[in-house]
Amino acid sequence: MKMKKILSMFAVLMTSAALITGCGGDDGGSANKPAESKTLKVGASPVPHSEILEQIRPALKDEGINLEIVEFSDYVQPNIALNDKELDANFFQHEPYLNDFIKEHTEMKLTNAGGIHIEPMGIYSKKVTDLKELMDGASIAIPNDPTNGGRALMLLEKAGLIKLRDGVKETATVQDVVENPLNIMFQEVEAAQLPRTLEDVDAAVINTNYAMQINLVPTKDALFMEDSTSPYVNIVAVRVGDENRPEIQALMKALKSDAVKKFINEKYNGAIVPAF
Repeated sequence: MKMKKILSMFAVLMTSAALITGCGGDDGGSANKPAESKTLKVGASPVPHSEILEQIRPALKDEGINLEIVEFSDYVQPNIALNDKELDANFFQHEPYLNDFIKEHTEMKLTNAGGIHIEPMGIYSKKVTDLKELMDGASIAIPNDPTNGGRALMLLEKAGLIKLRDGVKETATVQDVVENPLNIMFQEVEAAQLPRTLEDVDAAVINTNYAMQINLVPTKDALFMEDSTSPYVNIVAVRVGDENRPEIQALMKALKSDAVKKFINEKYNGAIVPAF
């Protein structure tokens, strides 16, 4: 009788232990299960945008976000890919360019999620060491897209090489040049290809990201540069409505961190300036 009682109590204890272990295992597994990470695809120019994005991988990973950087070598495809939902954001352009792009592609609903840095445009040459050395009939290559083309002409005007029609700014074209003392011959070239023209033209007006790709240091190699008052802040673009997505807000917070500001200042030594 006594033995039956002991066996009965042992069975109850084993059943209770099994139930406790089972419940504890479920709770522990649920509590320790890592949150599902989300992938954020951002299109970017290789230099400096992709380099800057690389700096925020750890911060986003801590937020459960896997940053995937997709590099582009032109100024058109990143916006098309963003509009087609192949990207969550892109980081390669300034707001005047985005605004002009939207005017030409009214079906695309893209917007500025925030500015990160300024890349001063510069005038470069392998033929002369000073703009005063340019001769009559000099050839100068400029970007062929409307916004950067106008920006380049504004820079040439600021350098004292030409004068533009009153009232035109970033929308300026070569037809708006009203004074051209050197009879400069303008060659309009795709922005990404401008560095390749340096062997063939007397000078070229090149965006900093493309100049840096051929190891040109803007603060050392440019004959003339935009100063820190430039309005052309490089931005992160997203689809309208996505600017409030938690992942996009995390992206912007990471990009505007003190760590990124320090990286830009130390890496680019004034060639690129933080805008936050």
